[in-house]
Amino acid sequence: MGTAIELRDIVKRFPGVVANDGVNVKVETGTIHALIGENGAGKSTVMKILYGAQPPDEGTIAVNGTDVHFKSPKDAIDRGIGMVFQHFMLAENLTVWENVVLGSEPGKRGRLDAKQAIATLRSLSEKNGLDVDPTAYISELGVGERQRVEILKVLYRGAKIIILDEPTAVLVPQEVNELFVSLRELTASGATIIFISHKLDEVLAIADDITVLRAGKTVGTAKPSEVTARDLAEMMVGSELPVPAPRTTPISDDVALEVLGLSVASHTPGGRPRLSDVSLSVRRGEIVGIAGVEGNGQTELLEALVGTLSPSAGTITLEGRSMADLSTRERRAQGLAYIAEDRQRDALLLGAPLWENVMLGYQATEAFANGVWVDREAARTRTEEIIERYDVRTPGADTSAVALSGGNQQKLIVGREMTSNPDVLVAAHPTRGIDVGAQADIWDNLRQARDSGLAVLLVSADLEELIGLSDTLLVMLRGEIVARLDPKTITKSDLGQYMTGARKDVA
Repeated sequence: MGTAIELRDIVKRFPGVVANDGVNVKVETGTIHALIGENGAGKSTVMKILYGAQPPDEGTIAVNGTDVHFKSPKDAIDRGIGMVFQHFMLAENLTVWENVVLGSEPGKRGRLDAKQAIATLRSLSEKNGLDVDPTAYISELGVGERQRVEILKVLYRGAKIIILDEPTAVLVPQEVNELFVSLRELTASGATIIFISHKLDEVLAIADDITVLRAGKTVGTAKPSEVTARDLAEMMVGSELPVPAPRTTPISDDVALEVLGLSVASHTPGGRPRLSDVSLSVRRGEIVGIAGVEGNGQTELLEALVGTLSPSAGTITLEGRSMADLSTRERRAQGLAYIAEDRQRDALLLGAPLWENVMLGYQATEAFANGVWVDREAARTRTEEIIERYDVRTPGADTSAVALSGGNQQKLIVGREMTSNPDVLVAAHPTRGIDVGAQADIWDNLRQARDSGLAVLLVSADLEELIGLSDTLLVMLRGEIVARLDPKTITKSDLGQYMTGARKDVA
């Protein structure tokens, strides 16, 4: 079989942080090799090194038995290594084939050969079990299909070693199963997969081998047949897998957030409204979960609630007061907290220190204002509290947000919003990209805040999270709420069917 990748004693240092401290990973050709570890364990850094995005300070990389030195991702691509990032990098106004060939267009004398590109893509799709229409526009595709397009992009460039970063983060169970079938077909044709994930049940289901990182070091390797999810969790973080516990306190009758007939007039490329006549309410001490495949109106609902999108019809009421005339800052001042969908685009100033990021959205409140001036010491004190309480792995409050791993960025954001003492929390994917230990902590914080009277609207792609935390579960499809379900009786498989429209028997 042979060894496709061998990373030996990889060390990578950043100011104040040793991200990789002697990492060793050995990946056999034609296998699916899972790389797991808690946030800040060094997974992303070592994969960026393998992909040529960063040079190691020490250590060696061998590809197919030959030592290599990558100066850029192009060097890695030339060696047959491709990487599919967690956040899709697709142009929605282009077709599938246009996205795939972008930057590597076939043709002669500057003329694009579209027929050749489409034929090549069809062949790749059929050979590797990645069913997708090359002529479809990206805007028309579901999340699972977009994932296949990202994989086709790296295959088109000749990749035989594919790094997948959290590939199932936004997929429903049926789409996960389809992806796993495709991955098996890829390895059967000779490809090698490095699979980065926090979902240990999926790791056990798909991986041939597992490497565990902790605090920048390789702490162990395992075969899925020899370990359980509990064993892996203990290797990663020293604790068992978190399980959302049922509530023990009653829900208040007081409605904290009410949405009536909310619509957004702009249409999708398919001609349907982005949001159509959505009504819901969240009471004090209640968590209302929103399930749905991404792109079915959840984003528009969130943006309308926080005031970055003006609805064409409907009303939003917070604690009995209409929010129609309130800006985003005023809504926050009235007690609305928001964990944004895209942490790097909408929730952080990546180049700014953590203490400035902790003030974002709240800089004019008493907690951080000293007359017309910003109280920097108060901001630093609050930041240090969040770092300790939410276990944000960082040298200190003056560290730039960009220096944190994605999971630690998320923990900082959750801490910022939860410590603002809100009445209503709108939370979009609060544990996306978070390891099992941090996930357990955030679930505990949400439950404690709920039991203290916080009203929570939870949008998540993690079906276990939705079922385990929600008191009421709503399903969005094509901009509408199509089902109201009982989290105590619904299964992940059945919920996935409602999300894709396969079941419609609950109105």
